[in-house]
Amino acid sequence: MSTDGPRLSVTDQAIESIKAMIVGGELGPGDRLPKEADLAARLGLSRNSLREAVRALSLIGLLEVRQGDGTYVSSLSPDDLLATTSFLADVQQPRTVLHVLEVRRVIEAAATALAAQYVTDEELAALEGMLERMRQATTVEGLVEQDRAFHRAIANASRNPVLASLVESFSGTTSRARIWRGMRQADALEQTFSEHAAILDALRHRRPDLARAWATAHVAGVEAWLEAAGSDVDLSRAPDGAQPPSA
Repeated sequence: MSTDGPRLSVTDQAIESIKAMIVGGELGPGDRLPKEADLAARLGLSRNSLREAVRALSLIGLLEVRQGDGTYVSSLSPDDLLATTSFLADVQQPRTVLHVLEVRRVIEAAATALAAQYVTDEELAALEGMLERMRQATTVEGLVEQDRAFHRAIANASRNPVLASLVESFSGTTSRARIWRGMRQADALEQTFSEHAAILDALRHRRPDLARAWATAHVAGVEAWLEAAGSDVDLSRAPDGAQPPSA
């Protein structure tokens, strides 16, 4: 019985070859790939296999196909490369969203702890404004929108663009669960506001440990509520009387 690992398909080999050209520095952000016939011959592939590889890499944001012009390496920015996580926004099953919240709890805490080290006075002032708008929100949707803006600003203050992109992606996929919680749980809005105020206070006092703890507790609250609600929550739609926040 062979102990060799699974053999890569021809398309997978093509994908790995193109990735190697990018990782190795032969192709950089914005560079145009060689002509299809030339690249296929160089890699020892059929043009059909190469096209499949290009299609797959374009779907994950690594390549950009410009009709009539050629295929280019993308900007390779975190936003481009992590954009495919947005597909989770359409998979609104409670168990899937719980898994997303588990991930969000980890990365949100890390981003908030870093922000406590790097946040500027100007960014703190902006966060205070968002907190005030959150206090004045008259709808659950409005509060969730300000919630997303608040966490986006904190993630940007972490000075880690990859982490910031992840926070934004996972925050968006859990928005509908937060709207349901706000509509169903009597004290959800007050609790959300108080947790944000505690996070901001930790940032203001440059306390990464407290910032991490409050961010963890904040996301865990949504996670615990959704787990308890279970099948009573239909995440394929917004609750009656509410509209999902804009993406």
